[in-house]
Amino acid sequence: MLQHLNLMAFAIPLFLAFMGAEWWYARKSGKRYFNFRNSVSNINVGIAERLLDTFTTGMFFFVYQYLYHHFALFHFKPSVLQWIALLLCTDFVWYWYHRLAHEMNIFWAAHVVHHQSEDFNYTVSARITVFQALIRTGFWSILPVLGFTPGMITSMLLVHGLYPFFIHTRAIGKLGFLEYILVTPSHHRVHHASDEEYLDKNYGDVFIIWDKVFGTFVEETHAPTYGLTKPLNSHSFLWQHFHFYLELLQGVRQTQGLTRKLKLVFGKPDLLDPAIRPRLEERYLLRNDMVQATRRLHDYVVIQLVVMLTGLFTFLLLEHYVPVVVQVLIALFIFITLINCGAILEQRRWVFYLEYARATLLFIAAWYFFPYAVLLWVPALALPMALYYDARLKERYLRLVYGRV
Repeated sequence: MLQHLNLMAFAIPLFLAFMGAEWWYARKSGKRYFNFRNSVSNINVGIAERLLDTFTTGMFFFVYQYLYHHFALFHFKPSVLQWIALLLCTDFVWYWYHRLAHEMNIFWAAHVVHHQSEDFNYTVSARITVFQALIRTGFWSILPVLGFTPGMITSMLLVHGLYPFFIHTRAIGKLGFLEYILVTPSHHRVHHASDEEYLDKNYGDVFIIWDKVFGTFVEETHAPTYGLTKPLNSHSFLWQHFHFYLELLQGVRQTQGLTRKLKLVFGKPDLLDPAIRPRLEERYLLRNDMVQATRRLHDYVVIQLVVMLTGLFTFLLLEHYVPVVVQVLIALFIFITLINCGAILEQRRWVFYLEYARATLLFIAAWYFFPYAVLLWVPALALPMALYYDARLKERYLRLVYGRV
């Protein structure tokens, strides 16, 4: 497991290098593949998923281990043929997980985050949530029951999870004969399209053969329009993750009868009343569109993004040596920062109070390592001053971030 975490850590600079190379190519060739706010939102989602993976990956392994030792129908030994069989089985299970994630609201609620971006570039590959990881583990639990060892499964899932990154790009055209075998960037561009003729097609992850066998394959014939059929129009980290759960919950509440409620939960997304989201947006998604984005705002977001990525890389690399209390504090700090970035992109005024939350976490961390009574003077002095100068501090902070209030 430690080796897997180290690989996850070194995957971060590798993926960032490819993102940077794609951005450089797009800029040099005059192609608008990247939007600053979309890219930041995409990477933020990926940071959250990578961070939570450190807490859940071990749990997934033990699930596979328990199923293998108690319910395995066969006991395969690692060999070339078994690895090939595992690759095919893994990809086959992925196809059905992915297809059902589009056809059942209960799964789409987790998967919708991956399709929210109206860009299509390497940053979009980061839009995976831990909710998806939990659901996929349920589907992949068939693998240890078939007889594949937990070690083989986790190793295969690690490799299998790397491939999709490289198909999230517009910089690569069609790939000749590989189009008949593998899922290529061209195939996956179709999958992320909101054009009617492209909807719910090309579910494959590595091999395109499953789509051709089950009738869900469509070739890319024109440049797609990316994103949801009804754009989210929000960069809020929390709203991106939970808006569809709220929509589904509201849909269930206003649906009469248990049978119809269950049909909505396990039915297709188009069964949901489209009027629900505007009502929820009016209630929960209050924007401040009067404030224009400034260079300072962008710089502040980028600085936070760099700090989070550096912290995540270090955390994954040294996670085995970090006390659990510190792990939790780091995770909370990163999550508050993710919410902060999304709120800044949405131009919310309450971002100011997130700074208090981050300062509190830093103090708790300092107290954990240096439990000296003298440190208690810091909050004892800082809190009354913050309360007394609250309005002035808030005004200066918002002016610093947004340029004007």
